[in-house]
Parts: sequence; C-alpha cells; structure tokens
Amino acid sequence: MKTVLLIEDDTVLRENTAELLELSDYNVIMAPNGKVGITKAKLEHPDIIVCDIMMPEIDGYGVLEALSHDINTNQIPFIFLSAKTEHKEIRKGMDLGADDYLTKPFDEEELLSAIASRLAKAHIIANLVKEKVVQSEVHKEEEGLRNLNELKNFFDDHGEISKYRKGDVIYKEEDHSNKVFLILKGVIKSHKMDENGKELITALYKPDDFLGFTSFTDNVPYQESATAVEEVELAGISKRDLKEILGKSKNISIELMEILTDNLSDIKEQLLQMAYSSVRKKTAQTILQFVQVLNKKADDGIKISRHDLASVAGIATESLIRTLSGFKKDGLIEIEGRNIRIIDLKKLQMIE
Repeated sequence: MKTVLLIEDDTVLRENTAELLELSDYNVIMAPNGKVGITKAKLEHPDIIVCDIMMPEIDGYGVLEALSHDINTNQIPFIFLSAKTEHKEIRKGMDLGADDYLTKPFDEEELLSAIASRLAKAHIIANLVKEKVVQSEVHKEEEGLRNLNELKNFFDDHGEISKYRKGDVIYKEEDHSNKVFLILKGVIKSHKMDENGKELITALYKPDDFLGFTSFTDNVPYQESATAVEEVELAGISKRDLKEILGKSKNISIELMEILTDNLSDIKEQLLQMAYSSVRKKTAQTILQFVQVLNKKADDGIKISRHDLASVAGIATESLIRTLSGFKKDGLIEIEGRNIRIIDLKKLQMIE
C-alpha cells in the first residue's frame, strides 16, 4: 500500500481528501501546516506528497524547497493543491521542482489520476536506475558509448587488427563487405576503374578515418577498391556489432552522418532511420511500461503528461510529440488530450 502525505490547513478539505484517498487504498498521513508537513516527510518518507500552497507557519513553496535540499526526500513526487490559477504561480511551483499542480476545487478523479501517474513515473525511474547500475557493472566496456571518440576507442580496443604493406589491396570493388574499419596507421586510397580502364582515385583516407562504409546490410558489394598507399594498420568490427552500437546511440549516428561524404547518401538515410527508430522504440516501450505499472488494460487508456513520457523515455518532449503523432497516424494509438489509448498492442510491442 502506497503512503500519501497530505499537507492541508483546511480541516474539512483535509479530512475529506484523506477519506477519498483511503477509499482508494492509500495509506494517508496528514499535516495541518507546512512546518509539521516537513517534519512528517522526513520521519515517514511517504511515497508521494500532496500539499496546499497558502498555509500558516511555512507555505507550500517553503515545504518543497526544504524537502528538495534533503537527499532523503528530494526524490519524493510532489503535487501542489491551490486555489491560485495565475500562470506565474503555477510556473513558480513547477520551477521549484513540483511534479504537478491541481487547482481547487479539483475533480476527485483528476487527483487520483495525478497521484497514480506520478507514482508510476517514480516506480519506472527507480527501476531504470537499478537496471542501468546492473548493466554498467556487467557490460562496463560495451555499454554507454556516447560519442564518436568513444566509438573509435571501441574499434581500437575490440576490433580485429590487420596490417598491410604499401601497394596491398585491402578490398576490391564488388567484394562482399562484412566489416567497417578504423585506420590506426597509414594512408589508403579508394579508387574505381572507368570504362577505358583508367584508375580514378575517389578519396584518400588517413589515420583516425573510417573505411569501408557501403551499406549496413551484410555482404553488399563494395562500390570501389581500397589500396594501401603506405604501411597500414586497421581495426575492423562487423557490421552487426556496429548496427547494435548505433541502435543504442542517436548521437553517434548523427556524428557519423556529419563526417561521411561522397556517394554515401544511402548510408545517411539508413543512419537517420536508425536514429529515428530508436526514438520510436523508446516511446513505445515507455507507453507500455506506464500501462503495466498503472495496472491498466491496453485499451483502457492512460492519462500521462507528455513531459513525463519524454523524461522517462529519455528523449526531448518535441521528439516525443512528433513520435506520438506518427503512432496515431499509423493507427497504433488514439490521443484525446492527455489520454493515450492503445489500438494495436502487437504492432506497438514490435516497434524497433
């Protein structure tokens, strides 16, 4: 049973609200003012706090500020209740770190929905933190590549090393491509033969450059040949491993797009799709997580703010909104205000 700390100086409203929450299977702790509320929050460690703003002793803003400075209470979800409806008052509360803001008189269902969604968000975030800690211990070297430099370090540490002398052919046009290389030493030229049998050099590659991008599909033939201009050392990894890395990092995909030029339009399109698919997958999984934690049926609908969905998914709110619009257009979900209802559960689960 989850515990709610209700801080409200209006006796009638406090007792009526407490009764509503208890009937909804919550354990309720009550405080008549902000000072008592702070003390009870630090002693009882409730799962969520519902707090009025205008109170004697210490107002709601003071309560939130005091608890946010305590490591033992700064992660407790916090919902403001107030008769104040001015935008600047709402913004002040949210800027201080409040999770939601309900105006009096509030609808009973609105309060219960807000509490349930905030508890669900806290539960999901706590599980994500635990999962990341476990993953970082088990896959410390293979997880968490954040940028192009870390990708190059991965090539250097885990790639298969191969060496070539000056004039050696690294691969020929029409050979099947299964690997991508990072040049550790030396210079390589890429070249093609024209219809008259004349060699055309298409590019020169130096140390720290990538080599061998054609497609992310295995065994697609190279479109040109590559030959060592001097002694060369390469680190190569399979396309399968590279695709897995890019699927986990939108940033690396974008950085690769910025350095890949000359006849790589197909590669750029695939990187874009990979980065976009990653956002779609995160969004879909987050929706499904909220459905599970809130103990809803898939077609019941969940009332969650776009900011909450985005923060749990780990993406920008704007990206999430665009992705939800795409899901709606594809017939996967229905959207009515804050309410999201799943239409096609199987397709949502299969999004990659």
